[in-house]
Amino acid sequence: MKGWRFFLPLGLFAAFVGIAGYQLSQPKSEFVESAMIGKPMPPFDMRPATSDVPGLSLANLKDGKPKLLNIWASWCVPCAAEAPHLAELERQGAPIVGVAIRDRPEDVAAFLARYGNPFQRIGADDLSELQLAIGSSGVPETFVIDGEGVIRYQHIGDVRAEHVPLLMEKLREAGA
Repeated sequence: MKGWRFFLPLGLFAAFVGIAGYQLSQPKSEFVESAMIGKPMPPFDMRPATSDVPGLSLANLKDGKPKLLNIWASWCVPCAAEAPHLAELERQGAPIVGVAIRDRPEDVAAFLARYGNPFQRIGADDLSELQLAIGSSGVPETFVIDGEGVIRYQHIGDVRAEHVPLLMEKLREAGA
């Protein structure tokens, strides 16, 4: 009768090791599926993040034309790294609007002066309310929004050269 008390912990440990080993052997997915894909943007109306660029509201996203919505901040190093690639997207005809997260107008203006401004509009999200409402966990992130204000695609992290064709394709799909 005492033997099972010895083997029970050993059996539980073996089961744990087996389950952990199985999970580690499964291929991992690099893509995180957002729960907001296919859902409408929540209502919002943000003041301009800087005096040189108009603010952003839901009405601006529901004008019948798909757009890229870039969540960024002047204090974000990867945001500076993605700036030339956003400029390339703009050059290829992508309409881009931005949301500046927890930023000061003078810092936003300095960032745009240094790295360029691909944005048609930039709203100020001082408390990260919109950012959290659409399922963004950090900066930078880029969303494809269709002309009815529905989220069609989410790109997590900075936009790099290899992401430009995919974002242009997703933007075209959102307009079809």
